[in-house]
Amino acid sequence: MTHPDVPAEQAHVDLAYERLAAMRARTATMLQDAFGERGGTFQAVTERDIRVRNGLGRLEQLDIGDTSLVFGRIDRAAQEGTEPFHIGRLAISDRDQEPLVVDWRAPIAEPFYRATGAHPMGLRRRRHLLTEGRRVVDLEDEYFDEEGSDSGASLGLSGPQVLTAALERSRTGRMQDIVATIQREQDEIIRGPLAGILVVQGGPGTGKTAVALHRAAYLLYTHRFPLEGQGVLVVGPNPTFLRYIEHVLPSLDENGVELSTVNALYFGTRATGREEDDIARLKGDARMAKVVAHAVADRERPLRHTADIPYGSHVLRITPRMSSQVVAATRRRPGTHNSRRRAFESILHRHLLDQAAPPADSPDRNLGTEPLTAEELGRSLRHEPAMAEALDRMWPLLTPEQLLHDLFGAPALIDLAARDILTTAERALLRRDRGNPNDRIPWTDADIALLDEGLALLGPRRRRRDTEAEEPIRGYGHVVVDEAQDLSPMQLRMVGRRSLSGSMTIVGDVAQATGSWAPASWAQVVEHLPARRGWRLTELTVNYRTPAEIMELASRVLAQVAPGMRPPEAVRASGHFPRTVPVPVVSGLLEEGLVAASVDALEQELENLDVERGDGAGTIGVLAPPSVLDALSDAFESAGIPVGRVGHGALDERVSVLSVEDAKGLEFDAVTVVEPDRIARESPQGLRSIYVALTRATQWLTVVHSGPLPASLAAAQSSSA
Repeated sequence: MTHPDVPAEQAHVDLAYERLAAMRARTATMLQDAFGERGGTFQAVTERDIRVRNGLGRLEQLDIGDTSLVFGRIDRAAQEGTEPFHIGRLAISDRDQEPLVVDWRAPIAEPFYRATGAHPMGLRRRRHLLTEGRRVVDLEDEYFDEEGSDSGASLGLSGPQVLTAALERSRTGRMQDIVATIQREQDEIIRGPLAGILVVQGGPGTGKTAVALHRAAYLLYTHRFPLEGQGVLVVGPNPTFLRYIEHVLPSLDENGVELSTVNALYFGTRATGREEDDIARLKGDARMAKVVAHAVADRERPLRHTADIPYGSHVLRITPRMSSQVVAATRRRPGTHNSRRRAFESILHRHLLDQAAPPADSPDRNLGTEPLTAEELGRSLRHEPAMAEALDRMWPLLTPEQLLHDLFGAPALIDLAARDILTTAERALLRRDRGNPNDRIPWTDADIALLDEGLALLGPRRRRRDTEAEEPIRGYGHVVVDEAQDLSPMQLRMVGRRSLSGSMTIVGDVAQATGSWAPASWAQVVEHLPARRGWRLTELTVNYRTPAEIMELASRVLAQVAPGMRPPEAVRASGHFPRTVPVPVVSGLLEEGLVAASVDALEQELENLDVERGDGAGTIGVLAPPSVLDALSDAFESAGIPVGRVGHGALDERVSVLSVEDAKGLEFDAVTVVEPDRIARESPQGLRSIYVALTRATQWLTVVHSGPLPASLAAAQSSSA
C-alpha cells in the first residue's frame, strides 16, 4: 500500500523540477546575452569570457535529465525547529529564495546520513523517497523519538527498504551513484577532513569505490578553493574500470575530475610488452628508485681524456680535471638533470674563457675592444661538433626512455647503477637486448613507473629555442586511488608524486591483492606515499553487493588466503545458491566439453535474468583465465550470444568476458567463473584472484570447472545442479 504522503511529496518534487527548469532558462538567457556582447575594453572582454565560462559550467551542472533530484527529507525535533529540509543533488530555491532542496553535501544535510536512534542529531524523522526518475513511487519513514523505530540498527543501516530496492535493481554495465542511500559508516569517510592520507579498507561489495567518488565530489563542494583550480585526480586499475565509473561524478554535479590509470599518468609512452612476474616484481621494488637515481648520476661524468675544441685559429682544451670540477659544481646546483644542462654549459664556458682570450702579445689586446664574455664564447661554440660531443659525454640531455634503454641494454651500466643495491642475480633480470635501433621498444607496465621516476629526476628535455618550460608532472589538490593494494612501490611513488600537498584517499582491500605485489598491511602501502601530513585508516564493514549465499562460499577462500581478515557482513540474501558444474575433460583445458558447458551455463544465467529481470535487463560477467578468454568469446558468439571483451566493447554488451584483473571493481547480476584452478595458477597471487572473481555477482554465481576445484571451493559441489 502506497504511503498517504506520496502526493504531497510528489508536488514538492514537481515544484523543485520547475524551479530547476527556471534556473536553467535564466542561465541560458544570461549566457546568450554574454555571447551577444561585442567589442569593449580589455577588462570588459575578460569579464564577458568569465561569464560565458561560468554560464556554460552552470548549465552543465543544472542538466540532470530525469535523474532523481530529491531523495530525502529531514524533520527536526521541536526544540530544533519545525521547518523540514528536502535533501537532493542540487540546491534549489523558490522565488523567494527559500530552500526547496538542500545539496546533499551541505552541513545541514549531514543528519540525513548519520543520525541513529542512539544519536538522532536533532532529528524527529528521516524520510527516504523511493523514486523512478521524476516520479515518487513510495516513502520510507524512520522516527527517532519512538522506541524500536531505528530499523536496521544492527548494521547501522538507514532507509533499509529504499536501500534494498536500490541494491536489487538490475546492473547496467555502468556504476550508478549511491547519493540517495549513503550509509553512516560511508558518510563518515565521505565527509572526512581533506588534509593527509585517508586509507579506506573495504571488502567486496562495501561500496568503497562509490564512497571514494562521492568523497571527491564532497571535497570539491566543501573546498572549492583551492581544489577547483588544482584539480582532483582519480586513479583506477584499468581502462574498463574507468569506463564503468565515468558517469558517477557527473551525476553528482562534478565534471572537473580527471580519471586515469596509473600507466596513463605518464604521457607519450604506452606499455605494449609483457614480462615474467619475477622481473615485474623487481622493477616494482622501491630499491629501483635508487637504481634510477644512480643511473642519472652516472650520466653526469667527467671526461676520461682531454677533448680538443677548435676555436678560430687555435684549440680549446677540456681536460679531465677541468671537466671533473665543472661536473661537481653543477651537481651542487638545484634542479633536475636536464634543467641544469644550461648551468653546466655556463660553468664550462667560464673555465674555457682564459684559453679563448687573445694572448698578451696579440694586437687585439691593444685595440681597446671589450673583453670576451662566457656568453659570447658559448654562442661561438654552439654549433661546433666537437663541443656538442663533449657536452653529451659529460652532461647529456636525456629522455627517460633513452636513460632506461641505455641502462637495461648495457650490463656495465646496470652494475654501475645497482652496485650495493641489487644482487648479481637481480641485475641479470634487468638485462634485455637492445634490439634494432629502428624497432619500437616494448615497454612493460613495470617500466612505466621507472620512466616516471626518471622523468622526475631528469625533467623535460628542452632545447635552447624553447621559450616556455612545460611542467613534466602535473600535481593535483587531491588524489583518489582505487584498488591501491595492487600497486607496486614504484607505482605508488608515481601516484604520490601527483599530490601537491599529500592529500589523498587510498581505497582497496588487502585480501584482494592480485598483482605482483601483495602488501601484508596498509602501512606497507603508505610508506611509499607522501605521508608528511599523517595518515589514518578506516574500514567499511557492510557488504551491500554480494548476497549472503555467495559470501559464505567466498569466505572459505578468504580464510585460506588471509586467515586474519574478517569478511564484510552481507545485508541481504538472494535466495540463489552458488552452482558448480563439473566437466569431465579427457585432455587439454580447451576440450570441447568445457567450452560447451560454459555456453550452457551462460545460457542458463541469461534465462534466469529474463525470468526475474525482464527481457534484456541485467548483466553477466564471464571470468576466465587469460589464456582461454578468446576461445570462450568465440564459442559464445558462435552460439549467437554477443559478448563484450577488453578492447572490443567490454561492458557495452549484456555479457562481458573478462580476466579477473579486468573485472576488478566491477559488478554483475550474474557471474560465471570458468576453471578457477587455472585462474589461480595464472595469477601472481593465486587464490586471491578466486576471491575477487566470486564476489563480483549480485544474484547468481556459477562455477564451471574441468580441473580440480581449490580445496576451499570443493565443498560447494554439493550445491551443483
